[in-house]
Order: sequence, then structure tokens, then C-alpha cells
Amino acid sequence: MGDPAAVEAAVEEAVAAAARVWRILEGVADPEIPVLSVVDLGIVRAVEESEDRRGVTVTLTPTYSGCPATEVIERDVRQALATAYDDVEIRVQLSPAWTTDWLSQAGRDKLLGYGIAPPNGSAVAQHPQRDGRKPLPLLDIGAPAHCPQCGSREVEEIAGFGSTPCKALWRCVICREPFDYFKVH
Repeated sequence: MGDPAAVEAAVEEAVAAAARVWRILEGVADPEIPVLSVVDLGIVRAVEESEDRRGVTVTLTPTYSGCPATEVIERDVRQALATAYDDVEIRVQLSPAWTTDWLSQAGRDKLLGYGIAPPNGSAVAQHPQRDGRKPLPLLDIGAPAHCPQCGSREVEEIAGFGSTPCKALWRCVICREPFDYFKVH
């Protein structure tokens, strides 16, 4: 084994390095929902700083494999990290697939404050494994807990897709305002 103090110092350095990367990433906005950072959205899977601290590798999982914002997100992450690192590598990992369960609580709160109903429930609960096979996603998108405008629980679906494929269009029965619902998946 090595010197315990040296091992502890190395661990502390690694933790500080990862914290620096995460702080930078918290400032990278999702291009489709700018109140959310890529950290809030839960698409950052891993960060790793090189031993010489001049490079960083970030692994991202898009919200779905055909998400049109993926290239923009990769570019924005690269640009943000290039302010602190000489070498930035972005990896995209599609499996396991992203789920709304990965949204942070802060992200859910920001969605609501922005007028988008956050996903209500868990993707695991709505899409459990059956006989070792995974059911098709988005068969049951759930329903918003309440209207993000007035808080009423009396809401109705208008369309299965909203402003982006990740969202459905709903309307409040009480205030009559339409709103996006971030679908559970």
C-alpha cells in the first residue's frame, strides 16, 4: 500500500477535479428548455479529468437517440469545458437509455417554474420489465399532477406531442391555459 496521507490527498484532488467539471456543466443550458442545465436534465453520465488535469472526458446520454438537440448540447459542453481544459472529449452513451427518473429535483422545480409540468411518476414504475422483455416506451405517459399555471388538478390531454417529442400538450380545465407536460419515459 502507499502512504495513507498521499492516498487521501490523491482522493481529495480527484474529488475536487470532478467537482470543478460538474460546476462548469451546471452552467450549460439545455437548448430546448433553457432553464435546465445538462446536469439538471440528468444527461451527464460521467466526468473524468486526465492525470495532468489538462483534459477532461464527459459521457452524455441524450434524452432519446434521435434528439435533435444532441449536437448542440455536445458543442455547448465542449465550449464550456474548453475554458478550463486544453483537451475535451465528449462520449455519447445510449445504453442504458435516459429516463425521466434522472431529472434532478431542482430540474423538476425549474420546469414547473417555467410553465412545463414535470413528469409525474417514475419511468420504472410505468414501464416495468415483464418476462425479461422491456415494453415499448411511452405507452403510458402518465398525467401531470396539476396545472403549472394555476395548480388545478383538473387537466386534459390535447395532443400526445407538444413543442418537442419529449413533451405532450395538455390544457387546464379551470384556467383553460395550454401547457407542455414533460412525458415520463
